Amino acid sequence: MAALNDEQTMLRDMARDWSNEKSPVSAFRKMRDTGFEQGYDPSVYGEMAQMGWAGIIIPEQYGGSDFGFLSLGLVLEELGRNLNASPLAASSAAAAAIIVGGSDAQKEEYLPKIAGGDLVATLAIDEGPHHDPDAIEAGVSDGKLSGTKTFVPEGDGAGLFVVGAKDGLYLVEGEADGVSRASRSMVDSRSHAEIAFDGAAADRLADGGDELLTDILDRARIIASAEMLGMAVQAFETTLDYLKQRVQFGQALSSFQAIQHRMANMFAEIELMRSSVEGALQAVDSGLGIAQAASLAKATANDTLNLVTREMIQLHGGIGMTDEHDAGFYIKRARILEQQWGNASFHRDRFAKLSGY
Repeated sequence: MAALNDEQTMLRDMARDWSNEKSPVSAFRKMRDTGFEQGYDPSVYGEMAQMGWAGIIIPEQYGGSDFGFLSLGLVLEELGRNLNASPLAASSAAAAAIIVGGSDAQKEEYLPKIAGGDLVATLAIDEGPHHDPDAIEAGVSDGKLSGTKTFVPEGDGAGLFVVGAKDGLYLVEGEADGVSRASRSMVDSRSHAEIAFDGAAADRLADGGDELLTDILDRARIIASAEMLGMAVQAFETTLDYLKQRVQFGQALSSFQAIQHRMANMFAEIELMRSSVEGALQAVDSGLGIAQAASLAKATANDTLNLVTREMIQLHGGIGMTDEHDAGFYIKRARILEQQWGNASFHRDRFAKLSGY
């Protein structure tokens, strides 16, 4: 576990308390059943922004706190535990692109709005059913971008897109002429949209080449891994509580050795996952070994969350298969995040290549 300073500990505890009190899993269920066009409750995200979470990685001169990726990861982990539906992860990844590759004018235009929660931004990279940053066909001619992006997270309500094109990353405003959206219903009941750009005005990031695209994707992978860590921890704890209460043959299920072995295996895997995710967050803050750390974290997160959510359903038995229980929410969100920004096979292969194999 990463060594936290006093401010980070306070931030984590505040996020945990707020999430448990103001945004428990029941709030996600209500959001799913009620429905919001954006895929989240804007008033809830506004409250998060007021607490400064939307600007955690944004420099102070642009209205943020410049608290670093590890601090952002602490908040995302706590939100992930309760399946909080918010654009914080997507908007933070897009903000990172502007911070790393934007011009002074681009930073001054967009970062204060993102930090204040007034603007939701997101990455629009993939163009097919699978993550493949080498297969980008979108192009820009005379400052006009054309192409289609699939399964864009928070695409239904985003006001700014950081779009991957053949020659780098571009900023496209959501209300610009030539931008159209089509919602895509996914099992996690979150916002995923197909975004078509037909001659939309595009502003290239100052350092928007291939290296920036790779760098920002790694940050997005690490951000997703932090949310997945929180989900895995909560899925494990929920399952453990159930096993202690459920009685079979006159004994609590937690007393059976075979069950204990399965829980012990999950606990060990989650601790390994925590090590890799926190290591990746710290790698971004230090600027060292980001690429390998990102693929290690995402591959580990994919495998571990897949295991824990499957075991969560099986160990809950019949009730775990019902919509009334929260287990289904975790496995559905897990399957989406496992594919987002690269599945486990993609990252194992990438890690091997980065390591010289």
